[in-house]
Amino acid sequence: MEAFDNTLLSNYIQTVQQRTQVLYKNTKDSKQSSASIEDCLEELFSALEELSIAEEELRQQNEMLIAAQSEIEAERQRYQELFEFAPDAYLITDLYGIIREANRVALQQFNIAHRHLIQKPLISFIPEHQRQAFRSILNQLPMIYRVQEWEVMVCGRKREPFIAAITVEAVLDQQGKATALRWLIRDITNRKRTEAQLQDTQLQNLELIEIDRLKDQFMATISHELRTPMNAILGFSRLIGDRVALLGDGRLNQMVDHVVRNSHHLLAMIEELLDFSKLKSRKLELRPAGFDLVQIASETIQDLRCLAEQKGLALELDCSQDSLPIVNDPGRIRQILVNLISNAVKFTDSGLVTVGFWEAPEGRILIVVQDTGIGIDVADQENIFQEFWQVNQSRTRQVGGTGLGLAIVHALVELMDGSISIHSKVDQGTTIRVELPRRIAPL
Repeated sequence: MEAFDNTLLSNYIQTVQQRTQVLYKNTKDSKQSSASIEDCLEELFSALEELSIAEEELRQQNEMLIAAQSEIEAERQRYQELFEFAPDAYLITDLYGIIREANRVALQQFNIAHRHLIQKPLISFIPEHQRQAFRSILNQLPMIYRVQEWEVMVCGRKREPFIAAITVEAVLDQQGKATALRWLIRDITNRKRTEAQLQDTQLQNLELIEIDRLKDQFMATISHELRTPMNAILGFSRLIGDRVALLGDGRLNQMVDHVVRNSHHLLAMIEELLDFSKLKSRKLELRPAGFDLVQIASETIQDLRCLAEQKGLALELDCSQDSLPIVNDPGRIRQILVNLISNAVKFTDSGLVTVGFWEAPEGRILIVVQDTGIGIDVADQENIFQEFWQVNQSRTRQVGGTGLGLAIVHALVELMDGSISIHSKVDQGTTIRVELPRRIAPL
């Protein structure tokens, strides 16, 4: 409906008044004819009808205006509630940063009552050393209109300062001129603390990675440096042993044998360090070849049988097949068997150690080493394949070793695309299962 013209309504009212006065005068003047009076009445009725129509239009417009005002008030109330109950602090200031309005979170952040915050300059909550930069940005806002995620320290009343991310935007009039400023102030103290902790953790991780790299480099270097003189010591010890054997001196023979045995033991430990270093740096390459797993296992068991017999243990092969041809690195398979069997013998005081082989589904093989030794607590089993980790430290010190045997086995099995698992109970022995593909491809 078109807006009703207030001037037209006034004209209608004046016309009705004028016609009423004329009618009153004509009625009073008896000389006027009845026809003239009827004309006046007709005009008066017409004016009254027009006035009635105008009144109806005015009433409808008034109802529309009331409805529009109600909608505007409801919208204003909704925006006020959004402003008041927003999760972040909101402020409205003039162009000089004088606070005109603040929501509930802002009052909590500044720790101040509403009546004391209004008309207060926002810069008074900024620490002294940041106020110059704050003024500089504040002066630019009428021209640049918006600044986002501006980090600044804010000092509330009787509370610890907090780090705030401020987004501020200019309010523009119809001519595009800035008239006020809207501020969003978000407390990011916890976020900054988390970021600092994350950065510290990343730096610590980098330091640990570097320490681990230096450790591996040291192990590789020292192992190479030790292996050469150890080979020389072992070679000369054997030559001395040959000469001493000709003399027939039993005591000297025992001494030389002791030197040779310990030289072999130390050289084996050096080789373990070298292998582990190569595995850690991913420089160890497998050399696949076809061979009989049962044959290599039988030879390995025979070589280690004397180690078991020294402790009064039985070392048995459990395999129903005469042969089990596979394609893998025979040297590394032997290394896996040696480490698993010697580890089982090392931690078994009585009973037996059994080595078994089976064909598994999907072209895989299963190697199982079982002993009747001291066993491993469930809480320790997840750590058993970690480098330098040893169960029962006092016992380990008695039997010796680098603590790398099972870690090397685990790394070799993974390199062969296999899996390894352990089942053990304290004082009830240990079973280690290794599953490998029957054929591995060259790396």
